[in-house]
Amino acid sequence: MNKKRLFESQKHVFWTALILSIFVFAGGIFLGFLLENYRTGKLDVVLAQSELDLLDVKIQNDLYSFSDINCSNVIQENINFADRIYEEAKMLDKYEQASRLSGTIILQHKKYDLLRTLFWINAIKLKQRCNASYHNVVYIYDYNNPRLDIKAKQIVFSRILSEIKQEKGKSVMLIPIAGDNNIYSVNILMNSFNISEQELPVILIDEKIKIKEVENKEEIKKFLD
Repeated sequence: MNKKRLFESQKHVFWTALILSIFVFAGGIFLGFLLENYRTGKLDVVLAQSELDLLDVKIQNDLYSFSDINCSNVIQENINFADRIYEEAKMLDKYEQASRLSGTIILQHKKYDLLRTLFWINAIKLKQRCNASYHNVVYIYDYNNPRLDIKAKQIVFSRILSEIKQEKGKSVMLIPIAGDNNIYSVNILMNSFNISEQELPVILIDEKIKIKEVENKEEIKKFLD
């Protein structure tokens, strides 16, 4: 009789544990589904904003051809625009790291590359037209499956540039662009500044100084004073 009760007790414990495990597993799947939907919703907002920004920067490009633009106002608006798309880029990067890279995310990343490339062109034009004093710091990196050593190098580059941007603020236009997304306009600019995919990552300062190796931020800051 005791053996039967012991067997029934063990059986009860087994079924209880099994049911709890099923509930925990199902709950984990459900929470994961909710989290992924939340991320997707947030990402959709970011990407919709990128399309508006792309249209905005195209219009800015046309406005710069006007002869009566107010340089002071235009420079300030350009700086504000740069800060906004930089923050959006950080948000996009956060969602990319949290999600599996799909064809859709890669395609949307290309939209941001086009946005930042067009902004870079506008920033060059504005410096020439209005003698603006900000520095263009373009960070061209390997986006698609970089080797482990390249990935580690890019982590260092990103950290250093982020620190510089925080310190220098609006005096630095930090423009990160993937250099291996097969975008024609990006390829043309890279060729213009003698930058190949094989040497990525590269930091280009004021379209003159090309940096391929850096260990601390002082090596870059000396060109920004």
